[in-house]
Amino acid sequence: MIRREIVYLVDKAKSGEFLDREEMAALFDIAPFTAESAYIQHAAREISSKVSSNTAEVHAHVGINVGPCVRNCKWCSFAAVNKVFAQAGVMPIEEIVRRCRKMEQNGANAIYLVATGTFPFGRLLEIIQEVRRNLSPDTVLIGNIDDFTLKEAYALRDAGLNGVYHAVRLREGIESSIPVEKRLATMRAAREAGLALGTCVEPVGPEHTTGELVEATIIARECGAVYSGCMRRIAVPDTEVGKRGMINEARQAHILAAIRLSTQHEMIGMCWHEPSVAGPLAGVNIMWAETGSSPRDTHEDCERTRGRTVAEVRRIYWEAGWKVLDGPSLIWKSGAGKLQRKVV
Repeated sequence: MIRREIVYLVDKAKSGEFLDREEMAALFDIAPFTAESAYIQHAAREISSKVSSNTAEVHAHVGINVGPCVRNCKWCSFAAVNKVFAQAGVMPIEEIVRRCRKMEQNGANAIYLVATGTFPFGRLLEIIQEVRRNLSPDTVLIGNIDDFTLKEAYALRDAGLNGVYHAVRLREGIESSIPVEKRLATMRAAREAGLALGTCVEPVGPEHTTGELVEATIIARECGAVYSGCMRRIAVPDTEVGKRGMINEARQAHILAAIRLSTQHEMIGMCWHEPSVAGPLAGVNIMWAETGSSPRDTHEDCERTRGRTVAEVRRIYWEAGWKVLDGPSLIWKSGAGKLQRKVV
């Protein structure tokens, strides 16, 4: 049986009205495998399908380096404290270009260059410029990189980035050495410099409370991003955080649906990681193909382990009844400015 309160909240979200903290919490608190959870997930899929014309996108992650990172995000395989990667290494520029071009040729709608938090900024600019020279001018190029200043944001834009992925991660500043305000300042710098912004509620583990999920969702929906979503934490073996375990995809799908209902309809993108059919069934229209290094992997090249190809991600969307965009990302080009209620 579905309570009247939940029907009211779903109807309110479907009409485009914002839910307040208490209303959002009521959605997050519902258990998976219930009629109410199924009802919420169905509504989330309905909203996502409507605002995106039932069109999904495959984005491509290209990890360019490995090594111990002193930012010490405890959920990350690169954290120095986790002692997974003892030596630093950078993929040769020719190989970075080759993999980006391969992802483009295989139909990825956006290419992300992904680097650890301490990767040298000057070298990063050189790599961005070289990759941009070798891609189609229309290809969307994104950075998933360390925090940066406004001056550096302009440099990233001028080097060839169209946008950046950035998030205030759960328990930021507690289980990482990065202050929350630094993450927010980077988001503001990106937007001021004309870089589009993507974000997410992540990395979600079984210990995270409803209150934490609500606050992370509010940041994600009010920072002016072109998409939000949900990424569950992948347990890095033999680490303090990894020993806490993981949420299952059923719980992740419910959280994703609650985020979709809590987010403005102008935000047409809703992301999910790692790829599986459970996400698109609940309203996800962004998932990643992956190659190179990954903070969720203990191998230096996730293409050989847990990374999916563009074709595999497209197949997952097909299983869930989505069309897949051909050509450059429309989500990244959707215009973040109109989404911004305030810069948090």
